[in-house]
Order: sequence, then C-alpha cells, then structure tokens
Amino acid sequence: MCNAVVQAEPKVGSGGVGKTLYLGMLFALWYAFSVGFGVYNKQVLNVFPHPTTLTLLNLFVGSCIAGTMWLTGVQQKPKVTKDMLLRIAPLAVVHTIGNLLTNISLGKVAVSFTHTIKSCEPFFSVVFSAIFLGDMPSALLVLSLVPVVGGIALASFSEPSFNWIGLFAALGSNITFTSRNVFSKKVMGTVKDSLDNINLFSIITIMSMVMCAPVTLLLEGVQLTPTVVTSPAFMAIAGKALLAGICFHSYQQVSYMVLQNVSPVTHSVGKCVKSVVVIVASIIVFQNPIGPLNVAGTAIALLGVCCYSAVKIRDKKRKEEAAAAAAAATN
Repeated sequence: MCNAVVQAEPKVGSGGVGKTLYLGMLFALWYAFSVGFGVYNKQVLNVFPHPTTLTLLNLFVGSCIAGTMWLTGVQQKPKVTKDMLLRIAPLAVVHTIGNLLTNISLGKVAVSFTHTIKSCEPFFSVVFSAIFLGDMPSALLVLSLVPVVGGIALASFSEPSFNWIGLFAALGSNITFTSRNVFSKKVMGTVKDSLDNINLFSIITIMSMVMCAPVTLLLEGVQLTPTVVTSPAFMAIAGKALLAGICFHSYQQVSYMVLQNVSPVTHSVGKCVKSVVVIVASIIVFQNPIGPLNVAGTAIALLGVCCYSAVKIRDKKRKEEAAAAAAAATN
C-alpha cells in the first residue's frame, strides 16, 4: 500500500545472510506483483474497458484473500469495533478513489506513462505534509522536486499515448494516495495497539469493496451479465482479471511487509526502483513506441525522485541531531 502507514522497526534479525535473503525475496515479490498488476490490468482493460467494474473485481479478490487468511489462521483475525471502522473509513474512501483513478489511467494511456506520472507523488507528499501536518520542507527538498515535475512534463509532451483523461486520472491517484498517507499517520496513532498493518490493509480493502459496489452499479451498471460472462471474449480475459486481482492485493500487502523490515526512506527508494522496473517491463510486454524525449523525461523524473529521497535522509538526520542537541542542552 503506502509508504507512510507504518514505521515499525525491522522484525528480522539485525543482520546476516538470512535477513539479506529475506529482504531480497520481499523486494523481488513486490516488484513482480507490481509488474503483474500493471500488465494484467492493462490487458483486461484493452478488451473490457470498464475500469470501475475492474476496480471492484480487484477489491473483491483482495477481500477474498484477506478473509481466507483470517479463516485459515495465517493472519490473526482482528477485533473490529464500530469506532475503529469510523476511524478507518476515510482511508477506505481515498483508497477506493485512488485505485479507481489508477485503473482509469491504465485504460487510457500506456502503463509506462501512468507510472511515470505516478512517480511525482513526492511533490504532493511535500505539499500535503506542509498543509496538514505542519512539516515544512527545506529549500533543498523543494529544489529536488524540480526535476521530478520537469521530467514528467517532458515525458507527457512527448508521450505517444498521451490522453488528458489518463493524465489527470494518474495525477488524481497521486493526490488521493498522498491523502491516504496523511490519514494513515493519524489512524495508526489511534488503532496501532489493536491492529497491525496487514489487518489494517485487509479491513480497508473490504470496506473499499463495499464502497465501490454501488459506484460501479451507478457508473457502469451490471457489466457482468450472463451474456457477457458466457462469451468467448470474456472467458479469455477472466483468468487475467483474476490474476490482476491477486497481484493487486499481493503487491500492496508485500509493500507493507517490506516497510516492516526497512526504514520509510529505504521503502521510498525501493518504490522508485519499482517504478523503473514496471515501466521497463510494460514497454517490453506491450512494445510501446517511445521517443528519446520521452525516455529522457522519464529518466529525469525518476532521478529527481531518488534525489528527493536522499534529501529526505539528510533532513531527517539534521532534525534528529537538532532534537538531541536541544535535549542535551536542557539536561
């Protein structure tokens, strides 16, 4: 899911080959499921252009996986209260909107372009953190966002599959997912003693499915009619839709597991690398035409994201050092 929900200390041992292999496996699964989600969803949307219905299917498959984990004891079933659900509801709302907008974008433009646009999430993160959390960015951090925005602008102007709906849908998903990060910090401060991150994500998925169902009926009606379900075209994509749903839930859950074992900054860097992997893999699979300006814009944007993460590390260390110095002076 998001890279700001949990900031837990690593649960694996403090070092050694075992930890390295474990983290390597988690990152590999994270990237593989992310690629699978982007590719399978795009393949389904190319034949079945109903993003709201597909979003509902993604959430339904994820809810089934979460329920199965609780029933089999793989994941301990949480104790859910009405007050807890009310606190989590805003997260479910933005989670639903964010995933719907992502699918709308995937249906309109190339997977590589959607993920290039989504790489500008740090820009919205800085703005929202300043507005809602009072976390004012340093001048260098703001400067690091220039190549992110500039690179995305260059990639957009030179994108062969450019579409305004696809562009604004991807930007909208950035805004909603950044909002989710802000809400998550507040929610985890109130329910962290009764919910771990996996159960929080599972509950959000189920609530999002319930919220998405009436929206699907309103916007797209009942697309899965008996005629559609029994058609050869539908049967051909049903398996890919199922795989897309599995990858959808799995990549977000593994993302949580990665965040449990690394720092939020490392998770952010890993997320940047994930974007590169998904972009390259989608270009290879779909053989999208790309020009030199598009490649340059994408590279500049992703490099900017890496610079942003590096500056975040520097700023965090300086704040910690300043806090330690102030505490020492008080004592």
